Amino acid sequence: MAPKDPLLGTLKVCVLSLQSEGGLVTDSSPHLASCCELLELLLRKGLQQPVLSLVHRDYWHCFEQLNHKDACGRLSSLSLVLEQTRVCRKLLSAQGRGRFLLRLALHRRVLPQLLTHLLHTPRVLEWYSPEVSILRNEAFLEPFMSLLLVLANMDFKLDMENCSFLDESWILPVCEKYEVVPCREVGLVLRYLSGRVFVLHLTPGGQAHVDNFIRPGDIIDEINGTSLRNSKNGQAGVVLSRLKGLPLSIGVLRWRAGDGTVFRPLVKLLRSLKTENPSLQLGPQTEPHTEPEEQNPSQCLKEGRQVGRGSRCYGPRTSQGLTEGICAPGIVYIVQFLGKANIGMHGGKEVLQHAITQVLQEHQQSKEVLLDLKETHLTCTDRGSKQELLEHHYPEISCVGRYGHPDYTVFAFCVA
Repeated sequence: MAPKDPLLGTLKVCVLSLQSEGGLVTDSSPHLASCCELLELLLRKGLQQPVLSLVHRDYWHCFEQLNHKDACGRLSSLSLVLEQTRVCRKLLSAQGRGRFLLRLALHRRVLPQLLTHLLHTPRVLEWYSPEVSILRNEAFLEPFMSLLLVLANMDFKLDMENCSFLDESWILPVCEKYEVVPCREVGLVLRYLSGRVFVLHLTPGGQAHVDNFIRPGDIIDEINGTSLRNSKNGQAGVVLSRLKGLPLSIGVLRWRAGDGTVFRPLVKLLRSLKTENPSLQLGPQTEPHTEPEEQNPSQCLKEGRQVGRGSRCYGPRTSQGLTEGICAPGIVYIVQFLGKANIGMHGGKEVLQHAITQVLQEHQQSKEVLLDLKETHLTCTDRGSKQELLEHHYPEISCVGRYGHPDYTVFAFCVA
């Protein structure tokens, strides 16, 4: 009777479960973390520790020893995967790099080739015990490689930017990216805990408070591609000051997990944060972070597909019946055009509050319009008659802003 290994048997069940889900395997797949954890256990099984060394050897140390060039002296596809793992600044430990490598190999379908490369590198393979390791046992190695080939034939679409917690956990936080318009102040009060940049407060009137894209307790993971992992006090402020007046792309890690509970690796840190901000609510989520579809009357459509949400505008529920021909020129929002007002010679953002209030108080007759954001300019077209109401090139627009209201949100801009 052929020998059996319990880890291999469990991995087989997990792989079959992933297959049964059908379609793409994403970070939301319930069996993904278990599958990765089992792969990690199998790669660690029988890995011997070096004598007289203070460094704990992990499977990442095996992979980083592999040859980085092919027979012609060029970087191979496997070497590029290894190099991307090595240079990732969001990872601080061998465990984190090993986990990133496994996710990247699944994402790019190269896990069998990666293992084959290791098996053909004797000086590295000798680090594994022939009595314990699956990699040096022919009876176990064949079914293991078969399972890896099954995984390589599946479609994995994983967010490789969401890797800052791989040092601690296979379960990853909700990761979102936001584009922030150029502004004087983002309006964030930050705290640095364990090398992570937490949001403590939002400054009233700041861009973050107006756009409501981040909340106290969330983590700023990166700004315009600059990782803030293992940041020192003030480092995020230095990055923001360097980018002052420029568009910002901010990567945010939510302190709430996908199921609405507190992301477990953050529990202790959030308790420390709560001592400085007692208003931070860490209880169960009473309402979803994003507004329900039936309460969000503005949708953004591009090439016939919904790609984002627009500002809530005073008006009826949004229809999603736009055709591809209408939406192809740019990003189109269905909104209510409330009117316009003369703001004088000044076009700064500070005048918007007064101008928006003035338009709302005049109660001008609103129209349902298509706000089309093209590459060089924007247009506003009456949805019923198709009459173009306005057209402005972006250099003519001196400032933009939003006005929050319990029932709706108004988007406005000044034109020179």
